[in-house]
Amino acid sequence: MQAPASAEGRIAENIMYFARLLRSAGLPVGPGKVLDAITAVKLIGIGQQNDLYWGLFSQFVNRYDQRLLFDQAFHIFWRNPRIMERMMSAMLPTIRVDQEEEFAEMSRRLSEAMSSGDLSSKAETEADKIEFDASFTFSDKEVLQEKDFEAMSADEIAAAKQAIAGLRLPIVEVPTRRFQLKQPGSQIDMRATLRAALRSPDAIPLKFKRPKRRHPPLVILCDISGSMSQYSRMLLHFMHAITNDRDRVHAFVFGTRLSNISRYLRHRDVDVALGKAGDAVKDWSGGTRIGSCLKQFNNFWSRRVLAQGAICLLISDGLDRDEAEGLHKEMERLSKSSRRLIWLNPLLRYAGFEPKAQGIRAMLPYVDEFRSAHNINSLIELAEVLSGKKSTHQDSNLVAEQMLA
Repeated sequence: MQAPASAEGRIAENIMYFARLLRSAGLPVGPGKVLDAITAVKLIGIGQQNDLYWGLFSQFVNRYDQRLLFDQAFHIFWRNPRIMERMMSAMLPTIRVDQEEEFAEMSRRLSEAMSSGDLSSKAETEADKIEFDASFTFSDKEVLQEKDFEAMSADEIAAAKQAIAGLRLPIVEVPTRRFQLKQPGSQIDMRATLRAALRSPDAIPLKFKRPKRRHPPLVILCDISGSMSQYSRMLLHFMHAITNDRDRVHAFVFGTRLSNISRYLRHRDVDVALGKAGDAVKDWSGGTRIGSCLKQFNNFWSRRVLAQGAICLLISDGLDRDEAEGLHKEMERLSKSSRRLIWLNPLLRYAGFEPKAQGIRAMLPYVDEFRSAHNINSLIELAEVLSGKKSTHQDSNLVAEQMLA
């Protein structure tokens, strides 16, 4: 892509405008990255289209989930001169442009950034900031609870991430094999009673015990295939919040292979945690081999992490590239190894959803709970289910039975 002569002296300015567009769409692009990008472009030149693309990509993209947004912005901003002129006008504080046909296929975050005009009004952003109270309800924009993650704008995604960071799963404690002294208790502690009798020979004071109670382990298996890409980003924030809230949380992601990301999510900073997880996992937004990945989990991880009555959260849309090969057997084994197997499926948000895919039909008979995971309300409802509260929605087991009937 050969730059016109009139634009040769303005490449740095254009890169700055492009960086503003990316920052408005939600990418963490600061002044340092802009300067590095300008230096990189000067070093490699812009004689070819790929040189400019990869030069800017190397500076502005540091996570896999940012690639699609950068790619869309680059194609719109740099390849079409007429669109580029409009975008540069849109960067001015007092001018607004209407979205036209060229923006019809782009993501919500990018189209909003291009049409917003004013990218510098920090005060307004702070004034519109959504506050959350201790009961995990919105104080002024409750509609965000019902909004689909896929349809959220950049500001709404930021607000949703803030809400998810404060989400807690109050899982009911379960009895363990170990006992503790407790008055009154369910059983007599003979050892403690005999020790007490030695100190008081005239009487034998009975000592009681009861089983210790502890939160069961929580195992999360999250689908990161291409069909789940719009939801996996938000659900990874959900997994990070849970991991930092309690002990014995094991997080796995799968697409064409299984990856254990538990140790990465234990980092307190969510950006650092997801960045390390992104570097470690190589099959983001690819195909899905659910049966193969569950077999790998059952063979190598099941005995380690599903002990002591673990609860398993399976997050997937159930669309399997292998046409449910071996999925019945692996789902049955996973179900028998778990205290409760809860399947969170974003496709359940559709009122007319039917389990027509082979993978979905193979998985449904083995789950204890079948619920949606497409917005904040669905995650709140999950917290209520795990805490033992009754949900206001129709019983999920009955829903699964009706779908398979």
